[in-house]
Amino acid sequence: MKSETATPTGEFTLRLSATRRGARLARLLAVQELRQWGLSGPAADAVELVVAELANNAVQHGWVPGRDFEVRMGRGGDHVRVELSDARGEARPVPAREPDEGGYGLLLVAALATAWGVRDRSVGKTVWATVPLGGP
Repeated sequence: MKSETATPTGEFTLRLSATRRGARLARLLAVQELRQWGLSGPAADAVELVVAELANNAVQHGWVPGRDFEVRMGRGGDHVRVELSDARGEARPVPAREPDEGGYGLLLVAALATAWGVRDRSVGKTVWATVPLGGP
């Protein structure tokens, strides 16, 4: 009998329901994928926090009834690119000036990522962040 071994591809895409549970699953499954890629420590923790924040934002601000959100991660040589897509293109993320106003999670994303931004899709938007593997 021939055994097969899974080879990490460095790419991960998952569609989840736009609910709090979906956001939690996005974080948990992203962590599992990072482990399969052999990533751990501060860099993996940073990616986990970015996924958690962007997934929470997709559920809280990008929710449209009957529509899912999508999480994608791609591993480059020295970084992981995280992308979260939702169905509400008009609800653009804006970091808060003061943490008391809410929205301070995007300040965390900005601190952990070398770059982040938003791009339009045919339906909705994608918020992306590039997280360095060598630390912020």
